[in-house]
Amino acid sequence: MLTRAATGETNRAIAEALFLSPRTVHTHVEHLLRKTGTASRAEVTALAVRDGLLRPAPEHLAFFVER
Repeated sequence: MLTRAATGETNRAIAEALFLSPRTVHTHVEHLLRKTGTASRAEVTALAVRDGLLRPAPEHLAFFVER
Protein backbone atom coordinates (compact mmCIF):
# COMPACT_ATOMS: atom_id res chain seq x y z
CA MET A 1 0.00 0.00 0.00
CA LEU A 2 2.83 2.41 0.82
CA THR A 3 4.35 1.87 -2.62
CA ARG A 4 1.08 2.80 -4.28
CA ALA A 5 0.59 5.82 -2.03
CA ALA A 6 4.17 6.89 -2.73
CA THR A 7 3.53 6.91 -6.47
CA GLY A 8 0.57 9.23 -6.02
CA GLU A 9 -2.33 6.81 -6.34
CA THR A 10 -5.54 7.93 -4.71
CA ASN A 11 -7.19 5.99 -1.90
CA ARG A 12 -9.87 4.91 -4.36
CA ALA A 13 -7.31 3.60 -6.87
CA ILE A 14 -5.39 1.77 -4.16
CA ALA A 15 -8.62 0.29 -2.82
CA GLU A 16 -9.66 -1.00 -6.24
CA ALA A 17 -6.24 -2.53 -6.91
CA LEU A 18 -6.10 -4.27 -3.52
CA PHE A 19 -9.81 -5.16 -3.28
CA LEU A 20 -10.34 -2.98 -0.20
CA SER A 21 -12.71 -0.16 0.59
CA PRO A 22 -11.40 3.40 0.21
CA ARG A 23 -12.16 3.91 3.92
CA THR A 24 -9.88 0.99 4.83
CA VAL A 25 -7.08 2.49 2.75
CA HIS A 26 -7.65 5.87 4.39
CA THR A 27 -7.43 4.28 7.83
CA HIS A 28 -4.20 2.44 6.98
CA VAL A 29 -2.62 5.62 5.59
CA GLU A 30 -3.65 7.55 8.72
CA HIS A 31 -2.09 4.84 10.90
CA LEU A 32 1.14 5.01 8.88
CA LEU A 33 1.28 8.77 9.34
CA ARG A 34 0.52 8.61 13.06
CA LYS A 35 2.96 5.77 13.83
CA THR A 36 5.81 7.42 11.92
CA GLY A 37 5.09 10.91 13.20
CA THR A 38 4.81 12.26 9.67
CA ALA A 39 2.30 14.76 8.31
CA SER A 40 1.93 13.69 4.68
CA ARG A 41 2.29 10.86 2.20
CA ALA A 42 5.37 12.58 0.80
CA GLU A 43 6.99 12.73 4.21
CA VAL A 44 6.29 9.07 5.05
CA THR A 45 7.59 8.14 1.58
CA ALA A 46 10.83 10.06 2.19
CA LEU A 47 11.22 8.32 5.54
CA ALA A 48 10.65 4.90 3.96
CA VAL A 49 13.21 5.61 1.22
CA ARG A 50 15.73 6.91 3.76
CA ASP A 51 15.33 3.79 5.89
CA GLY A 52 15.55 1.45 2.90
CA LEU A 53 11.94 0.26 3.02
CA LEU A 54 11.21 1.64 -0.46
CA ARG A 55 13.51 2.01 -3.43
CA PRO A 56 12.61 4.58 -6.07
CA ALA A 57 12.29 3.17 -9.56
CA PRO A 58 14.95 4.40 -12.01
CA GLU A 59 12.39 6.48 -13.92
CA HIS A 60 11.53 8.31 -10.69
CA LEU A 61 15.18 9.00 -9.91
CA ALA A 62 15.66 10.69 -13.30
CA PHE A 63 13.07 13.29 -12.29
CA PHE A 64 15.21 14.43 -9.37
CA VAL A 65 18.54 14.32 -11.22
CA GLU A 66 17.29 16.57 -14.03
CA ARG A 67 16.22 19.34 -11.64
